[in-house]
Amino acid sequence: MSFDYDLFVIGAGSGGLAASKRAASYGAKVAIAENDLVGGTCVIRGCVPKKLMVYGSHFPAQFQEAAGYGWTVGDVKFDWEHFITSIDKEVNRLSKLHISFLEKAGVELISGRGTLLDNHTIEVNGKQYTSDKILIAVGGRPIKPETPGIEHAITSDGMFHLQSKPKHIAIIGSGYIGTEFACIMKGLGSQVTQIIRKDHILKGFDEDIYTTVEQGMIEHGINICKNTVVTAVEKLPEGLKISLSGDPEPIIADTLLVATGRIPNVDSLGLDKAGVEVTSPLNAIKVNEYSQTSQANIFAVGDVTDRMNLTPVAIGEGRAFADSEFGNNVRKFSHEDIATAVFSQPEAATVGLTEAAAREKYGDSIKVFRTNFRPMYYTLAGKQEKTMMKLIVDTNTDKILGAHMVGDSAAEIIQGVAIAVKMGATKADFDATVGIHPSAAEEFVTMR
Repeated sequence: MSFDYDLFVIGAGSGGLAASKRAASYGAKVAIAENDLVGGTCVIRGCVPKKLMVYGSHFPAQFQEAAGYGWTVGDVKFDWEHFITSIDKEVNRLSKLHISFLEKAGVELISGRGTLLDNHTIEVNGKQYTSDKILIAVGGRPIKPETPGIEHAITSDGMFHLQSKPKHIAIIGSGYIGTEFACIMKGLGSQVTQIIRKDHILKGFDEDIYTTVEQGMIEHGINICKNTVVTAVEKLPEGLKISLSGDPEPIIADTLLVATGRIPNVDSLGLDKAGVEVTSPLNAIKVNEYSQTSQANIFAVGDVTDRMNLTPVAIGEGRAFADSEFGNNVRKFSHEDIATAVFSQPEAATVGLTEAAAREKYGDSIKVFRTNFRPMYYTLAGKQEKTMMKLIVDTNTDKILGAHMVGDSAAEIIQGVAIAVKMGATKADFDATVGIHPSAAEEFVTMR
Protein backbone atom coordinates (compact mmCIF):
# COMPACT_ATOMS: atom_id res chain seq x y z
CA MET A 1 0.00 0.00 0.00
CA SER A 2 1.24 3.49 -0.84
CA PHE A 3 1.10 6.26 1.79
CA ASP A 4 1.52 10.02 1.65
CA TYR A 5 4.18 9.87 4.37
CA ASP A 6 6.46 7.40 6.08
CA LEU A 7 5.77 9.17 9.38
CA PHE A 8 3.05 11.58 10.44
CA VAL A 9 3.56 13.25 13.82
CA ILE A 10 0.66 14.81 15.71
CA GLY A 11 2.02 17.52 17.98
CA ALA A 12 5.04 19.78 17.49
CA GLY A 13 6.25 19.82 21.07
CA SER A 14 9.57 18.58 22.38
CA GLY A 15 8.97 14.88 21.67
CA GLY A 16 7.35 15.37 18.27
CA LEU A 17 10.03 17.79 17.07
CA ALA A 18 12.86 15.52 18.15
CA ALA A 19 11.31 12.42 16.56
CA SER A 20 10.37 14.09 13.28
CA LYS A 21 13.79 15.61 12.67
CA ARG A 22 15.59 12.39 13.61
CA ALA A 23 13.34 10.30 11.36
CA ALA A 24 13.82 12.73 8.47
CA SER A 25 17.59 12.50 8.92
CA TYR A 26 17.29 8.80 8.06
CA GLY A 27 15.54 9.62 4.79
CA ALA A 28 11.94 9.23 5.93
CA LYS A 29 9.24 11.43 4.42
CA VAL A 30 7.81 13.18 7.48
CA ALA A 31 4.97 15.58 8.25
CA ILE A 32 4.10 17.13 11.60
CA ALA A 33 0.78 18.75 12.54
CA GLU A 34 0.40 21.45 15.20
CA ASN A 35 -2.57 23.69 16.01
CA ASP A 36 -0.62 26.07 18.25
CA LEU A 37 2.79 27.71 18.21
CA VAL A 38 5.52 25.23 17.34
CA GLY A 39 7.50 24.21 20.40
CA GLY A 40 4.92 22.67 22.68
CA THR A 41 4.32 23.27 26.37
CA CYS A 42 8.01 23.65 27.22
CA VAL A 43 8.70 26.50 24.81
CA ILE A 44 5.31 28.22 24.80
CA ARG A 45 3.88 27.97 28.31
CA GLY A 46 6.24 25.88 30.41
CA CYS A 47 9.95 25.47 31.01
CA VAL A 48 11.26 28.40 28.96
CA PRO A 49 8.95 31.28 29.92
CA LYS A 50 8.78 30.01 33.50
CA LYS A 51 12.59 29.93 33.82
CA LEU A 52 12.75 33.49 32.47
CA MET A 53 10.30 34.44 35.22
CA VAL A 54 12.51 32.67 37.75
CA TYR A 55 15.51 34.70 36.61
CA GLY A 56 13.50 37.92 36.87
CA SER A 57 12.30 37.08 40.38
CA HIS A 58 15.88 36.76 41.70
CA PHE A 59 16.86 40.41 41.21
CA PRO A 60 15.18 41.96 44.28
CA ALA A 61 17.12 39.62 46.59
CA GLN A 62 20.33 40.25 44.67
CA PHE A 63 19.89 44.02 45.05
CA GLN A 64 19.67 43.52 48.83
CA GLU A 65 22.63 41.17 48.94
CA ALA A 66 24.80 43.60 46.98
CA ALA A 67 24.77 46.00 49.95
CA GLY A 68 26.77 43.50 52.00
CA TYR A 69 29.50 43.69 49.39
CA GLY A 70 29.69 47.48 49.47
CA TRP A 71 27.37 48.29 46.59
CA THR A 72 24.77 51.01 46.86
CA VAL A 73 21.70 50.23 44.83
CA GLY A 74 19.35 53.16 44.24
CA ASP A 75 15.61 53.17 43.82
CA VAL A 76 14.53 50.15 41.83
CA LYS A 77 11.37 49.81 39.79
CA PHE A 78 9.76 46.84 38.15
CA ASP A 79 7.84 47.08 34.88
CA TRP A 80 5.51 44.05 34.67
CA GLU A 81 4.32 44.88 31.17
CA HIS A 82 7.90 45.07 29.86
CA PHE A 83 8.72 41.81 31.66
CA ILE A 84 5.79 39.84 30.23
CA THR A 85 6.15 41.34 26.76
CA SER A 86 9.86 40.47 26.65
CA ILE A 87 9.10 36.87 27.63
CA ASP A 88 6.40 36.64 24.96
CA LYS A 89 8.81 37.94 22.31
CA GLU A 90 11.39 35.34 23.28
CA VAL A 91 8.78 32.57 23.14
CA ASN A 92 7.78 33.62 19.63
CA ARG A 93 11.42 33.85 18.56
CA LEU A 94 12.08 30.31 19.76
CA SER A 95 8.92 29.03 18.08
CA LYS A 96 10.03 30.49 14.75
CA LEU A 97 13.47 28.99 15.29
CA HIS A 98 11.95 25.54 15.70
CA ILE A 99 10.01 26.03 12.47
CA SER A 100 13.27 26.81 10.67
CA PHE A 101 14.80 23.65 12.13
CA LEU A 102 11.92 21.62 10.69
CA GLU A 103 12.40 23.24 7.29
CA LYS A 104 16.13 22.47 7.32
CA ALA A 105 15.40 18.87 8.29
CA GLY A 106 12.91 18.50 5.44
CA VAL A 107 9.89 17.99 7.69
CA GLU A 108 6.60 19.34 6.36
CA LEU A 109 4.71 21.44 8.90
CA ILE A 110 0.91 21.32 8.69
CA SER A 111 -1.05 23.84 10.74
CA GLY A 112 -4.04 22.38 12.56
CA ARG A 113 -5.09 19.71 15.04
CA GLY A 114 -4.49 16.22 13.75
CA THR A 115 -7.30 13.73 14.28
CA LEU A 116 -7.10 9.98 13.66
CA LEU A 117 -9.69 8.52 11.29
CA ASP A 118 -8.15 5.04 11.36
CA ASN A 119 -4.72 3.59 12.09
CA HIS A 120 -3.22 5.01 8.89
CA THR A 121 -5.31 8.12 8.21
CA ILE A 122 -5.11 11.56 9.81
CA GLU A 123 -7.39 14.51 9.19
CA VAL A 124 -6.24 18.11 9.61
CA ASN A 125 -8.62 21.00 8.87
CA GLY A 126 -10.85 18.76 6.75
CA LYS A 127 -8.00 17.36 4.64
CA GLN A 128 -6.96 13.72 4.92
CA TYR A 129 -3.40 12.36 4.95
CA THR A 130 -2.16 8.78 5.07
CA SER A 131 1.00 7.54 6.71
CA ASP A 132 2.78 4.24 7.25
CA LYS A 133 3.58 5.13 10.85
CA ILE A 134 1.98 7.67 13.16
CA LEU A 135 3.48 9.27 16.26
CA ILE A 136 1.25 10.96 18.83
CA ALA A 137 3.07 13.64 20.82
CA VAL A 138 0.32 16.05 21.87
CA GLY A 139 1.47 16.46 25.48
CA GLY A 140 -0.78 17.32 28.38
CA ARG A 141 -3.02 20.12 29.58
CA PRO A 142 -3.80 21.62 33.00
CA ILE A 143 -7.01 20.76 34.79
CA LYS A 144 -9.16 22.45 37.43
CA PRO A 145 -11.07 20.83 40.29
CA GLU A 146 -14.87 20.91 40.23
CA THR A 147 -15.23 23.73 42.73
CA PRO A 148 -17.99 26.37 42.67
CA GLY A 149 -16.64 29.54 41.06
CA ILE A 150 -13.42 27.91 39.83
CA GLU A 151 -14.02 29.51 36.41
CA HIS A 152 -12.60 32.71 37.93
CA ALA A 153 -9.24 31.00 38.44
CA ILE A 154 -6.44 30.66 35.91
CA THR A 155 -4.11 27.75 35.19
CA SER A 156 -0.36 27.92 34.61
CA ASP A 157 -1.07 28.74 30.94
CA GLY A 158 -2.48 32.09 32.01
CA MET A 159 0.44 33.11 34.20
CA PHE A 160 2.39 34.40 31.21
CA HIS A 161 -0.42 36.65 30.03
CA LEU A 162 -1.50 38.50 33.18
CA GLN A 163 -2.05 42.15 32.35
CA SER A 164 -0.66 43.33 35.69
CA LYS A 165 1.26 41.90 38.60
CA PRO A 166 -1.08 40.61 41.31
CA LYS A 167 -0.78 42.31 44.69
CA HIS A 168 -1.93 39.04 46.26
CA ILE A 169 -1.95 35.72 44.44
CA ALA A 170 -3.40 32.54 45.90
CA ILE A 171 -2.17 29.24 44.49
CA ILE A 172 -3.84 25.86 44.79
CA GLY A 173 -1.41 22.97 44.47
CA SER A 174 1.58 21.44 46.23
CA GLY A 175 3.49 20.17 43.20
CA TYR A 176 6.42 21.72 41.41
CA ILE A 177 4.28 24.05 39.24
CA GLY A 178 2.44 25.60 42.18
CA THR A 179 5.61 25.74 44.26
CA GLU A 180 7.68 27.37 41.53
CA PHE A 181 5.07 30.04 40.79
CA ALA A 182 4.67 30.75 44.51
CA CYS A 183 8.39 31.50 44.71
CA ILE A 184 8.43 33.47 41.46
CA MET A 185 5.60 35.76 42.48
CA LYS A 186 6.98 36.27 45.99
CA GLY A 187 10.32 37.22 44.48
CA LEU A 188 8.58 39.72 42.19
CA GLY A 189 6.90 41.35 45.18
CA SER A 190 3.45 39.81 45.37
CA GLN A 191 1.85 38.55 48.55
CA VAL A 192 1.57 34.77 48.11
CA THR A 193 -0.69 32.19 49.72
CA GLN A 194 -0.18 28.57 48.70
CA ILE A 195 -3.07 26.25 49.53
CA ILE A 196 -2.26 22.54 49.74
CA ARG A 197 -4.47 19.62 50.69
CA LYS A 198 -1.56 17.63 52.15
CA ASP A 199 0.78 18.30 55.06
CA HIS A 200 3.79 19.18 52.87
CA ILE A 201 4.65 20.48 49.41
CA LEU A 202 6.50 18.44 46.78
CA LYS A 203 5.41 15.04 48.04
CA GLY A 204 7.14 12.33 46.03
CA PHE A 205 10.50 14.04 46.36
CA ASP A 206 12.99 13.10 49.07
CA GLU A 207 11.82 14.22 52.51
CA ASP A 208 14.90 16.37 53.05
CA ILE A 209 14.14 18.17 49.79
CA TYR A 210 10.53 19.04 50.49
CA THR A 211 11.06 19.99 54.13
CA THR A 212 14.08 22.19 53.30
CA VAL A 213 12.37 23.93 50.37
CA GLU A 214 9.21 24.43 52.39
CA GLN A 215 11.08 25.94 55.33
CA GLY A 216 12.94 28.27 53.00
CA MET A 217 9.69 29.41 51.38
CA ILE A 218 8.10 30.12 54.75
CA GLU A 219 11.17 32.11 55.83
CA HIS A 220 10.87 34.11 52.60
CA GLY A 221 7.33 35.10 53.61
CA ILE A 222 5.14 32.69 51.65
CA ASN A 223 2.02 31.65 53.54
CA ILE A 224 1.40 27.92 53.12
CA CYS A 225 -2.06 26.73 54.18
CA LYS A 226 -1.70 22.99 54.83
CA ASN A 227 -4.35 20.26 54.92
CA THR A 228 -6.73 22.72 53.27
CA VAL A 229 -8.91 22.72 50.16
CA VAL A 230 -10.73 25.54 48.42
CA THR A 231 -14.49 25.05 48.79
CA ALA A 232 -15.73 28.01 46.73
CA VAL A 233 -14.56 31.03 44.76
CA GLU A 234 -16.60 34.22 44.43
CA LYS A 235 -15.76 37.28 42.37
CA LEU A 236 -16.20 40.50 44.34
CA PRO A 237 -15.39 44.14 43.52
CA GLU A 238 -12.33 43.95 45.79
CA GLY A 239 -11.06 40.68 44.31
CA LEU A 240 -11.64 36.94 44.50
CA LYS A 241 -13.11 35.63 47.73
CA ILE A 242 -11.63 32.18 48.30
CA SER A 243 -13.40 30.06 50.90
CA LEU A 244 -11.42 27.29 52.59
CA SER A 245 -12.22 24.02 54.34
CA GLY A 246 -12.29 24.07 58.13
CA ASP A 247 -14.04 27.46 58.09
CA PRO A 248 -11.01 29.76 58.45
CA GLU A 249 -11.29 33.38 57.32
CA PRO A 250 -11.71 33.49 53.51
CA ILE A 251 -8.79 34.76 51.44
CA ILE A 252 -9.20 37.83 49.24
CA ALA A 253 -6.76 37.73 46.32
CA ASP A 254 -6.33 39.44 42.95
CA THR A 255 -5.52 36.19 41.18
CA LEU A 256 -6.14 32.52 41.87
CA LEU A 257 -3.82 30.05 40.17
CA VAL A 258 -4.90 26.42 40.00
CA ALA A 259 -1.93 24.05 39.74
CA THR A 260 -3.55 20.79 40.76
CA GLY A 261 -2.26 18.64 37.93
CA ARG A 262 -2.20 17.96 34.21
CA ILE A 263 -3.76 15.22 32.10
CA PRO A 264 -2.94 13.82 28.64
CA ASN A 265 -4.31 16.06 25.89
CA VAL A 266 -6.23 13.33 24.05
CA ASP A 267 -9.65 14.97 23.64
CA SER A 268 -11.01 14.74 20.07
CA LEU A 269 -7.90 12.89 18.93
CA GLY A 270 -9.86 9.95 17.49
CA LEU A 271 -8.02 7.28 19.44
CA ASP A 272 -11.09 5.03 19.45
CA LYS A 273 -11.34 5.18 15.66
CA ALA A 274 -7.74 4.02 15.33
CA GLY A 275 -8.09 1.36 18.04
CA VAL A 276 -5.50 2.96 20.35
CA GLU A 277 -5.90 1.87 23.97
CA VAL A 278 -5.67 4.26 26.91
CA THR A 279 -5.13 3.67 30.62
CA SER A 280 -7.45 4.71 33.42
CA PRO A 281 -8.18 7.13 34.97
CA LEU A 282 -6.29 9.84 33.05
CA ASN A 283 -6.75 8.40 29.53
CA ALA A 284 -3.00 8.29 29.01
CA ILE A 285 -2.03 6.43 25.85
CA LYS A 286 -0.87 2.93 26.71
CA VAL A 287 2.56 2.11 25.27
CA ASN A 288 5.21 -0.55 25.61
CA GLU A 289 8.93 -0.01 26.28
CA TYR A 290 9.41 1.02 22.64
CA SER A 291 6.63 3.68 22.83
CA GLN A 292 4.41 1.45 20.67
CA THR A 293 0.65 1.61 21.26
CA SER A 294 -1.90 -1.18 20.92
CA GLN A 295 -1.76 -0.48 17.16
CA ALA A 296 1.57 -1.76 15.82
CA ASN A 297 2.15 1.23 13.52
CA ILE A 298 1.08 3.95 15.99
CA PHE A 299 3.43 5.24 18.67
CA ALA A 300 3.24 7.86 21.42
CA VAL A 301 5.85 9.76 23.40
CA GLY A 302 5.97 12.43 26.08
CA ASP A 303 3.34 13.59 28.55
CA VAL A 304 0.48 12.02 26.60
CA THR A 305 1.75 8.65 27.85
CA ASP A 306 2.06 9.87 31.47
CA ARG A 307 5.26 7.94 32.12
CA MET A 308 7.72 10.59 33.28
CA ASN A 309 6.52 14.04 32.30
CA LEU A 310 9.73 15.92 31.62
CA THR A 311 10.89 17.69 28.45
CA PRO A 312 14.21 15.83 28.13
CA VAL A 313 12.34 12.54 28.59
CA ALA A 314 9.96 13.35 25.73
CA ILE A 315 12.96 14.23 23.55
CA GLY A 316 14.75 11.01 24.49
CA GLU A 317 11.66 8.90 23.85
CA GLY A 318 11.13 10.58 20.49
CA ARG A 319 14.69 10.01 19.34
CA ALA A 320 14.68 6.40 20.54
CA PHE A 321 11.48 5.81 18.54
CA ALA A 322 13.00 7.34 15.39
CA ASP A 323 16.24 5.38 15.77
CA SER A 324 14.31 2.14 16.24
CA GLU A 325 11.80 2.59 13.42
CA PHE A 326 13.84 4.45 10.82
CA GLY A 327 17.51 4.26 11.82
CA ASN A 328 18.05 0.52 12.00
CA ASN A 329 19.02 0.93 15.66
CA VAL A 330 16.37 -0.68 17.83
CA ARG A 331 16.69 0.66 21.35
CA LYS A 332 14.71 1.52 24.47
CA PHE A 333 14.81 4.79 26.33
CA SER A 334 15.76 4.25 29.97
CA HIS A 335 13.58 5.98 32.54
CA GLU A 336 15.96 5.16 35.40
CA ASP A 337 18.16 7.69 37.19
CA ILE A 338 16.73 10.73 35.44
CA ALA A 339 17.72 13.98 37.08
CA THR A 340 15.11 16.65 37.66
CA ALA A 341 14.87 20.04 39.34
CA VAL A 342 12.37 22.34 41.01
CA PHE A 343 13.17 25.98 40.28
CA SER A 344 11.83 27.17 43.59
CA GLN A 345 13.57 29.56 45.98
CA PRO A 346 15.49 27.77 47.37
CA GLU A 347 16.12 25.64 44.30
CA ALA A 348 16.07 21.85 44.47
CA ALA A 349 17.40 19.06 42.26
CA THR A 350 17.59 15.31 42.50
CA VAL A 351 18.68 12.13 40.77
CA GLY A 352 18.12 8.50 41.71
CA LEU A 353 16.23 7.06 44.64
CA THR A 354 14.77 8.98 47.55
CA GLU A 355 15.82 7.80 51.00
CA ALA A 356 12.39 6.25 51.58
CA ALA A 357 12.46 4.37 48.26
CA ALA A 358 16.01 3.19 48.86
CA ARG A 359 15.17 1.85 52.32
CA GLU A 360 12.11 0.08 50.96
CA LYS A 361 14.19 -1.59 48.25
CA TYR A 362 17.49 -2.20 50.05
CA GLY A 363 16.55 -2.23 53.74
CA ASP A 364 19.21 -1.75 56.38
CA SER A 365 22.09 -1.74 53.90
CA ILE A 366 21.39 1.93 53.19
CA LYS A 367 23.71 4.61 54.56
CA VAL A 368 22.85 8.30 54.24
CA PHE A 369 25.40 11.12 54.05
CA ARG A 370 23.95 14.58 54.63
CA THR A 371 25.23 18.12 55.06
CA ASN A 372 23.61 21.49 55.77
CA PHE A 373 25.52 24.77 55.60
CA ARG A 374 25.32 28.45 54.79
CA PRO A 375 27.08 29.15 51.47
CA MET A 376 29.95 31.64 51.58
CA TYR A 377 28.07 34.04 49.30
CA TYR A 378 25.57 34.86 52.06
CA THR A 379 28.09 35.62 54.82
CA LEU A 380 28.73 39.23 53.77
CA ALA A 381 25.11 39.61 52.70
CA GLY A 382 24.09 38.73 56.24
CA LYS A 383 21.48 36.21 55.19
CA GLN A 384 20.84 32.80 56.70
CA GLU A 385 20.10 30.95 53.45
CA LYS A 386 20.97 27.26 53.74
CA THR A 387 22.11 24.54 51.37
CA MET A 388 21.33 20.86 51.90
CA MET A 389 23.13 18.03 50.14
CA LYS A 390 22.53 14.31 50.52
CA LEU A 391 23.92 11.05 49.19
CA ILE A 392 22.23 7.68 49.59
CA VAL A 393 24.59 4.70 49.43
CA ASP A 394 24.10 0.94 49.31
CA THR A 395 26.76 -0.33 51.73
CA ASN A 396 26.78 -3.78 50.11
CA THR A 397 28.06 -2.38 46.80
CA ASP A 398 29.12 1.16 47.85
CA LYS A 399 27.03 2.39 44.89
CA ILE A 400 25.42 5.82 44.99
CA LEU A 401 21.66 5.23 44.74
CA GLY A 402 20.52 8.83 45.02
CA ALA A 403 21.81 12.39 45.21
CA HIS A 404 19.68 15.31 46.40
CA MET A 405 20.31 19.02 46.85
CA VAL A 406 18.53 22.18 47.92
CA GLY A 407 20.31 25.48 47.39
CA ASP A 408 21.74 27.86 44.83
CA SER A 409 22.57 26.26 41.47
CA ALA A 410 21.19 22.91 42.59
CA ALA A 411 20.11 22.01 39.04
CA GLU A 412 23.50 22.88 37.56
CA ILE A 413 25.34 20.85 40.20
CA ILE A 414 23.07 17.80 40.15
CA GLN A 415 23.32 17.65 36.34
CA GLY A 416 27.00 16.79 36.73
CA VAL A 417 26.39 14.45 39.64
CA ALA A 418 23.75 12.65 37.56
CA ILE A 419 26.42 11.52 35.10
CA ALA A 420 28.28 9.76 37.91
CA VAL A 421 25.09 8.19 39.29
CA LYS A 422 24.05 6.98 35.82
CA MET A 423 27.48 5.40 35.35
CA GLY A 424 27.19 3.53 38.65
CA ALA A 425 29.70 5.54 40.67
CA THR A 426 30.48 4.45 44.20
CA LYS A 427 30.98 6.48 47.36
CA ALA A 428 34.68 5.65 47.05
CA ASP A 429 34.67 7.27 43.60
CA PHE A 430 33.17 10.43 45.08
CA ASP A 431 35.68 10.35 47.97
CA ALA A 432 38.59 10.01 45.54
CA THR A 433 37.46 13.07 43.58
CA VAL A 434 39.21 16.30 44.51
CA GLY A 435 36.78 19.12 45.20
CA ILE A 436 36.86 22.58 43.68
CA HIS A 437 37.52 24.95 46.57
CA PRO A 438 35.83 27.11 47.60
CA SER A 439 32.56 25.98 46.09
CA ALA A 440 29.30 24.53 47.32
CA ALA A 441 29.57 21.60 44.92
CA GLU A 442 32.72 20.29 46.62
CA GLU A 443 30.54 19.14 49.53
CA PHE A 444 29.39 16.22 47.37
CA VAL A 445 32.93 14.81 47.40
CA THR A 446 33.85 15.67 50.99
CA MET A 447 30.91 14.18 52.94
CA ARG A 448 32.13 11.51 55.34
